[in-house]
Amino acid sequence: MGKIALVIGASGLVGQQLVLQLLAHPEFEKVRSFARRASGIHHPKLEEILISFDDPERWRQLVKGDVLFSTLGTTIKTAKTKANQYQVDYTYQYEFAVAASTNGVPAYILVSSMGADPKSSVFYSRMKGELEAVVAKLAFLKTIIVRPSILDGDRQEKRTGETIGLVASRFLTRFVLKKYRPTPVDVLAAKMISSSVDQIAGLRIIEGLEIFSQPK
Repeated sequence: MGKIALVIGASGLVGQQLVLQLLAHPEFEKVRSFARRASGIHHPKLEEILISFDDPERWRQLVKGDVLFSTLGTTIKTAKTKANQYQVDYTYQYEFAVAASTNGVPAYILVSSMGADPKSSVFYSRMKGELEAVVAKLAFLKTIIVRPSILDGDRQEKRTGETIGLVASRFLTRFVLKKYRPTPVDVLAAKMISSSVDQIAGLRIIEGLEIFSQPK
């Protein structure tokens, strides 16, 4: 029997690429995506469960499988307030991780961010660090936290500041500061999947150039 992958955040830049790679991966027989709206992707291995993240009583018992991939996230521009962003980036993801752990899901893969630190004075970095700290205490056999640099991929939502930062980062990290080079979303998704199926248990943090290394 193949593995069942659980995904939240499938409509985002990383989540879209992750789902496509999971659907093509031979070790996964089912990809179960939890989302607020349908993706429009049709595939015999894909099961989309439409939910309200604010109503965990309705979806908590459905979070069952072999690995939970957590790629949910928003921006302050979209969320409008820090409280709203915290709810999406921290609360929703933590509640899903707790449900997966309670239901016996053995592996958990979280997309965090470079610079995540619960003691940071920067709101975004502190929020990401706080989430890392609490999910690391849950009873998964395998917990993997991936900290990419600025993401490199085609967004439906245009973010002018991020686009400028991406171009600058590509130039500046060609020869120096290579660990800060932009992270292509296809590379990130591939690393998440390969890490989820390897035989290494326990807590791991993957960042910098390690994201670019793939099993031979």
